[in-house]
Amino acid sequence: MSAARIGVLVMAHGTPDTPEEIEGFYTRIRRGRPPTPELLDELTERYEAIGGTSPLTGRTRAQVTGLATALEAATPGRFVVRLGTKYVQPTIEEGTAELAAEGVDRVIGVVLTPHQSSMGSGEYFARAEAAATAADPPLHLTVIPSWHRTAEFPRILAERTAAVLGALSPEARKQTAVFFTAHSLPQRVVAEGDPYPDQVAESGADIAGLLGLDSDPTISWGTAWQSAGRTADPWIGPDLLVEMERVAAEGATAVVVCPVGFVSDHLEVLYDLDIEALDKADSLGIAFARTPSLNDDAGFLAMLAGVVQAAADGRS
Repeated sequence: MSAARIGVLVMAHGTPDTPEEIEGFYTRIRRGRPPTPELLDELTERYEAIGGTSPLTGRTRAQVTGLATALEAATPGRFVVRLGTKYVQPTIEEGTAELAAEGVDRVIGVVLTPHQSSMGSGEYFARAEAAATAADPPLHLTVIPSWHRTAEFPRILAERTAAVLGALSPEARKQTAVFFTAHSLPQRVVAEGDPYPDQVAESGADIAGLLGLDSDPTISWGTAWQSAGRTADPWIGPDLLVEMERVAAEGATAVVVCPVGFVSDHLEVLYDLDIEALDKADSLGIAFARTPSLNDDAGFLAMLAGVVQAAADGRS
C-alpha cells in the first residue's frame, strides 16, 4: 500500500490584480477600515508608477509551481502543493480545503517570507490551523516558522549582493554602504518579544559574513527597515531613507540594498526601492543598486523544497 501524499500549503501575501481591486484590498489590509481618499490615491499612484498593478500574483504562482516541480523531482508522488493567500483568492482557507479534497491528512505550512513574525507568518499559521481543524476529517498541520538560517538562503543572496557590488563603477565603489532590508513592523510588536527583528539582523550578518564585508574598509553594512505603514503607531527603525541620508553625509558614494525580507518583485521592491530609494540616492548625489529578487529562481525553490522535506521528515 502506497503512503498517503502530504499536502503543502504555500502561503503568501497576495495583491490586487486590477486597479479596480485596490480599494477592497487596501480595506482588508487595514482590517476592515476603508482608506481615506488621500491614502487610496497615494497607493493607486504607486501602483501606476510600476505599471498599474503589481506582478506579485504571477511571481507567487510561478514560485508555487516551481516548488511543486522541485518536490516532485526529489520525491515523485509524495507531495501535493496548493497556494493560499492572506488577502486575495485563493485564500488560506480555500487552499487548505483544496488539499483536504485531495485526500491528504497531513499538511506542511510554509510562508513565502524567510522570517517569523506575529503580524506576518503568525497570522498566516493561525488561519491555516483553524482551517485544518475545521476540515472533515481534520488535517494535521506542521508549520515552518522561519527558514532564514537554511544554509543556501544566505549563500544565494551573498552571490547576488557580490554581483551587484562588482558591477558598481570605480567611482561609485569608493565608499559603499550595504543595507539588508525588510518590511518594518510597529514597535509594539518588538516590545512583545517578536523574533522578527533579530532574525532579519541574523540574515544580514550571515550574508555580510559570507562576503567578508567587515574586512573591507571601503564597505559599511547594516540592517535598515522599509515600507512602514501609514499609521499613528511608531514603526521599527532605522528607516532606509534616513540611513541613506546618514551615510551620504558620512561620505558614502554608493548604497547597495539587499531586501532580505522579500522573495519576489512587488510594490515594496519595485516602488519603495526602485523608485523611492533611487530618487533619494539621486537627490543625495550617490549611486544606488539593489540585488535582483529571487522570484522563481530554480536554486531558491530547490532550497525551499529541502526545507519542506525536512519538515515532513521531522528534521526541522
